[in-house]
Amino acid sequence: MPRTSLLKCLTQVTAPHHSARCMSTYIQASINNSRSLVNASENRRPTAKALPSKARVVICGGGAQGAAIAYKLAEAGWGSDVLLIEQSELGGGTTWHATGLMGILKPSPLETRIAVMSRDLYLQLEERGWYTGFKQCGSLYVAKKKDRMYQYKKMVSCAVQHNIECKILTPDQVKQYCGLVRTEDLLGGLWIPGDGVANPWEICLALGCEAIDKGVQVVEHCTVNAIKQEGGKVTAVETSKGMVECEYFVNSAGYWSRHVGEMSTPSVAVPIHPCEHYHLHTKPVPDLPPDTPVVRDPDGFVYFRENEGRFLAGGFEPKAKPAYTDDDNLPETRAELSEDWDHFNLLLENLLHRVPTMKNAILERLSNGAEAFSPDGQWILGQAPELENYYVAAGMRSNGIASAGGVGTVIADWIVGGRPPFDMYGLDIARCLGMHNNKRFLRDRVREVPGMTFALNYPHSEFSTGRALRTSPIFPKLQLAGAQFGQVMGYERPMFFKLKKPQSLDLGLLGLDAQEEAASSQGESLKLPIAKTETFYRPPWFQAAAEEFQASREAVSLCDYSSFAKMDLWSGGREVVDFMQKLCSNDVDIPVGHIVHTGMQNKWGGYENDCSVARLAENRYMLMSPSIQQMRSYTWLRRHLPKEVVLQDVTSLYTALCVMGPFSRALMSRLTPDSLDSRSFPFFTTRFMDIACAPDILTMNMTHTGELGYVFYIPNEFAIHVYDAIIEAGKEFGLKHCGYYAQRAVRIEKFYAFWGQDLDSYTTPMECGRAFRCKMKSDIPFIGREFLQDQLDNGVQKLFVMLLLDPVDHNTDLDPWPWGGEPIYRDDKFCGTVTTTSYGFSLGKQVCLGFVQDFSSNGEAGIISQDFVKTGNFEVDIFGVRYPAQCRLNPPVLPKKVMLEGPGDYQATRNMY
Repeated sequence: MPRTSLLKCLTQVTAPHHSARCMSTYIQASINNSRSLVNASENRRPTAKALPSKARVVICGGGAQGAAIAYKLAEAGWGSDVLLIEQSELGGGTTWHATGLMGILKPSPLETRIAVMSRDLYLQLEERGWYTGFKQCGSLYVAKKKDRMYQYKKMVSCAVQHNIECKILTPDQVKQYCGLVRTEDLLGGLWIPGDGVANPWEICLALGCEAIDKGVQVVEHCTVNAIKQEGGKVTAVETSKGMVECEYFVNSAGYWSRHVGEMSTPSVAVPIHPCEHYHLHTKPVPDLPPDTPVVRDPDGFVYFRENEGRFLAGGFEPKAKPAYTDDDNLPETRAELSEDWDHFNLLLENLLHRVPTMKNAILERLSNGAEAFSPDGQWILGQAPELENYYVAAGMRSNGIASAGGVGTVIADWIVGGRPPFDMYGLDIARCLGMHNNKRFLRDRVREVPGMTFALNYPHSEFSTGRALRTSPIFPKLQLAGAQFGQVMGYERPMFFKLKKPQSLDLGLLGLDAQEEAASSQGESLKLPIAKTETFYRPPWFQAAAEEFQASREAVSLCDYSSFAKMDLWSGGREVVDFMQKLCSNDVDIPVGHIVHTGMQNKWGGYENDCSVARLAENRYMLMSPSIQQMRSYTWLRRHLPKEVVLQDVTSLYTALCVMGPFSRALMSRLTPDSLDSRSFPFFTTRFMDIACAPDILTMNMTHTGELGYVFYIPNEFAIHVYDAIIEAGKEFGLKHCGYYAQRAVRIEKFYAFWGQDLDSYTTPMECGRAFRCKMKSDIPFIGREFLQDQLDNGVQKLFVMLLLDPVDHNTDLDPWPWGGEPIYRDDKFCGTVTTTSYGFSLGKQVCLGFVQDFSSNGEAGIISQDFVKTGNFEVDIFGVRYPAQCRLNPPVLPKKVMLEGPGDYQATRNMY
């Protein structure tokens, strides 16, 4: 429908001009039906007139998020040491543009936990007598796509982890819950009765009042000009009203956060960019029920709520419009942007389709405000890698009040206790590199980020913008070989290689079908062929991964490891050895030329890094970590680094290629004159050797999947030559390229845990079968040793397990797949969560890895023994259907067609008690 026709559907009136203060109260604050509750807007506390000379914590940003951080710090007893700075007035930032939606259950478990914390905090405010405007009207999600219903079913199955009540609805039931909704084209919906709406401004001011009452100083109309540091730690904040000495700084400045990040030396990268975000307001609508639920139609990109008898509606369009593309245009205070009805047209059309009665409403105004988004669409939280004691809370993706209270709790806990209340990797600022903060990259990427809010949550999703930024020298060669790329830390790496023709595999697989044939040619018309899954069932790359898997297990394959994080450490004497012994839980004082797998634990025993360490000389080590740990592992090392040790991130200096499989040694013999037998070149050792005509290539006799093979760390100038030599020599052995989907399958079948997916800062070696990798029998001190010893003495509260689905019950070709995050049940009782999954091509069944716990009747986890695993009947809930699973503490013996010498008996996960 043309835009002009759509506008005619909404009766228009001329809207009066709203000042910033009027807009901040647009969600009616004055309607307080409970006389026992107090409006903070009518009982504001006086703010400080003068700037203190010292404070322990300085918070920049007086929105609901900043106020929540201040309140939670005060609650921890830090109140008199906290200073909150706001450039205008408390609650004068994005709060005026907030809708007040309190959606608790989200597709992301991490965001759900934070939203639950927000809800609990606001309920505490009401218990203390403050009006929050919280109205439990429920959330109604509707769906017109089959896959959307599957997403809802997974949300329902995962809700048990958070004790959230919800249920799947039929189209008729959707109509019963909200008669305003057109249901003829719907397949169903999701009902979450505990959701609701709240008043962001009143909550912000109530948190501010509570914080002030507990000693927090709030200074309004004060801007930050610079953040000072000494020795890599925050020391002071320079403001428009003077200098404040401090120990901690919190950047919670909304879409100004990136700008504030540039006020320090070194600057702190806060990769966010504002986008235009629209809200449609109507005049009061007769007979609009006050208990109307919040209705979300993600397939139509829109949502609406009832707001004091009015419609308040908005959405997240698939292609967003960046705001303030020139830094010079960034306003000093919050300002409303010009409306763009042409851009809003798609959302308006879908709103009027889903809610036909809205056509009769009288339009009051279309508001347009900027909201900040990160390049991956996730929030940006945590301690900045560049400066110690500098914390960031930004890029909240218009989640507003639903996240503010929880974020405040997380950041306050992080400051006071030294770590957040649970692992935050998916939201941690340390997942970002400097490249992510590039202005042009952000401007281009942010166009597709807001649409992620309502996009189907398919596994292995990929962006189409900001691609081919980090590539290895062999990138064009991989493209020609049919690579379909995925992006990690900005690096392009092959996820699978498109099939030229199907091969006959003795793996019990279906042949290449039309779906796979279409997928195998995907990207041919694109500049960059991007790997796509876009299903919850058997993926279109299944056959390609099967052939790559088979080559890795039974012949020989080649995989690009270039994206893996690589660190070089050395010293003049033994200082680097002592340093590594302190940080590593395994004994790394190994002979020169040897390799060891080790974790780097925090003081609570959790994994801060999981890496392979090669000793290249008496005073030199090389560390290899998962790609996603590049910034995190570097930061962890640097923050503990003595002045005598040199640390260098060499990730970009080398192209890393892995040749693996039973024929890898034979292939290698064609490339080097050196002896390769197990006596001359044992497993888990490394040496510099000539590869073809390239001299002194660092070669390691190991892989990251447990197969026989070698990894070459090739200086970039020799990369193409070595690659070509491997390809030429590999023709004799049927060498195949291998992508990361097949690599994932190989490592999961062998029960290899992976950091960021299975392991995190809250997982210890004792919980995941890696006690044998810890030097507990020695007297060598290392970070986390005391906590690990306590677990050895008293037991653990969770165990890492492998679950094998019965192929009779779960049909890989017809049933939806597990993709991670699924609940695990033991004897019909929830006991854990799946972390990573893959189809086991050797086993012919789905393989899930995850953690299980022994919960008491009140939900507390107790000490767990191996009998818990050995005696129970386990199931995995996949999209609402429970499938029986064999639960294991050790990997199964994998069938082999080729029996060659190799590290086949090496187990990465061993539970031995």
